[in-house]
Amino acid sequence: MKFDILTVFPEYFDVLKQSLVGKAIEGGVFDVRVTNIRDFTLDKHKKTDDAPYGGGAGMLMTPEPIARAIEAVDKNHEAWRVYMSPRGARLNQQRVESLANEQRILILCGDYEGVDQRVLDLYFDEELSIGDYVLTGGELPALVTINAVARYIDGVLGSNASTEEESFANGLLEYPQYTRPEVFKGVSVPRVLLDGNHKDIEAWRLEKSLEITMKNRPDLLAEADVCEFLPKKKKKRKK
Repeated sequence: MKFDILTVFPEYFDVLKQSLVGKAIEGGVFDVRVTNIRDFTLDKHKKTDDAPYGGGAGMLMTPEPIARAIEAVDKNHEAWRVYMSPRGARLNQQRVESLANEQRILILCGDYEGVDQRVLDLYFDEELSIGDYVLTGGELPALVTINAVARYIDGVLGSNASTEEESFANGLLEYPQYTRPEVFKGVSVPRVLLDGNHKDIEAWRLEKSLEITMKNRPDLLAEADVCEFLPKKKKKRKK
């Protein structure tokens, strides 16, 4: 997979050199190319914004530099083009897994008060939001999106099981986890995790997932079919 990032602040993406994502990029598992939109402006001061028509606070990113940048890196529209925006559709687990099936994704990071609508209408496939709040720019949402999607690219994580038993994978939030030491500051690891009965461990993890989801994100239970998480009753044999 390949990511193309369009931004006026390319330094934000130096963080991609870190951790598992950085190792995967260095190893050629997937590729990230960052393009500075300022390189495509004709303004001698490298300006990429202007006052919005109709008035209003702040400045708006002008369409020409963005269009030139897109045509330079994705002339034939081979990438799925995403604009990170608080008004976009919510990025959730289902959308992350779907994006992971794309061969190439181009992400535009808007800054200031946003982007001229015409460039969005003419060039982009989708607007995405990482939450119901507003940030100073689209760089952090782009990093979140790349990180979330990258975890579903073969070779990024040490084990595919890491994405199968985590929060949202089954519609619930993840259960608590423990490691050594067995007792920490007087608090012991739950006994069920030490006894080696995998059936009991599975039931305990499901119970805890339901508890945590009910406490922190009850809206997920409203969307999920809770019945599928309940123990199945054995059918009585007819005599």
